[in-house]
Amino acid sequence: MGQRIATTTSRAGARIGYAVTGSGPPLVYVAGWIGHLELSWALPAERAWYEALADGRTLIRYDKPGCGVNERTNPDRPYTMEHELDALRAVIAATGVERFDLMGISLGAAVAAAWAAVEPATVSRLVLYGGWAFGPDLGTREVQGHVLGLVGQHWGLASDLLADIFAPDADAGTRAAFTRYQRESASAETACAMLELAYRVDVRDQLPRVVAPTLALHRDRDRAAPVDQGQRLADGIPGARFEVVPGRSHLPYIGDAQPLTSSVRRFLGLPGRRRSAGPTLTARQREVAALIAEGCTNREIGERLGIAERSAEAHVERIRYRMDFRSRAQIAAWYVATGGPN
Repeated sequence: MGQRIATTTSRAGARIGYAVTGSGPPLVYVAGWIGHLELSWALPAERAWYEALADGRTLIRYDKPGCGVNERTNPDRPYTMEHELDALRAVIAATGVERFDLMGISLGAAVAAAWAAVEPATVSRLVLYGGWAFGPDLGTREVQGHVLGLVGQHWGLASDLLADIFAPDADAGTRAAFTRYQRESASAETACAMLELAYRVDVRDQLPRVVAPTLALHRDRDRAAPVDQGQRLADGIPGARFEVVPGRSHLPYIGDAQPLTSSVRRFLGLPGRRRSAGPTLTARQREVAALIAEGCTNREIGERLGIAERSAEAHVERIRYRMDFRSRAQIAAWYVATGGPN
């Protein structure tokens, strides 16, 4: 299953990259804090999550202003819910969908709920995961200030700390790849501005206006957003169903993702799905991927492997085609996430 990446421009003039995967009725996906359309596709666990959602649906997801494949411009401060809704509105207009299922995770759950409240005619069903309605309740002011300060001043250290909070169940390779993925998704300034919104967001007054059938999901030991925050989010939406699944990782694709994907697919009226094996590389292709992860050029790969530069280039192109990758950075991220040398 491949993804097609395109770009659009928001009303505020921000460039927004978006990806389309699968076929069927549209499912618009609002990610959490920061992200990267290409690198997320390179992490096997995250890609499997998106492929499970796209089986029977046209999955539409996007990078937020200043993040991922978008131009690295720092967002306006403060970064607000209007920036979030403006980006979502631009992607919906660009893809031409008029009515769709809407899913939001983490901070994206509040964004999706706000959209469903102000644009009720567009949303058929609403799925929320790991969300909250009132950011100040996520932690004490002192803890939030400490995290924001760490992200702003020591982005490298902060990305490692946040990987432990968001994905405690990740294996060593996935954790290493996700730590790098955060830093490559956004600058410290952008990450800080968006995290500030997560800590101050307040959609409590909008929740009663949501009319779409709603499923809210939460892991029982979520380390980033306690389960009671998800319960409060669901309680504010008339008729919303709240489901708790076991786990402690905030990222839905880390740990046992099967209960989540099963609940989401069942709610969307889709049949059950067995997790399929992801694409793999030959032994020689893994050698090439390892050298790409080291930062080698095609000439250097050829010299290291005793082959012509043109042969090295052909190996790289076959890897990209086989894995549905667009860049060497994706190959490097995939190699790190899969544990490096076998």
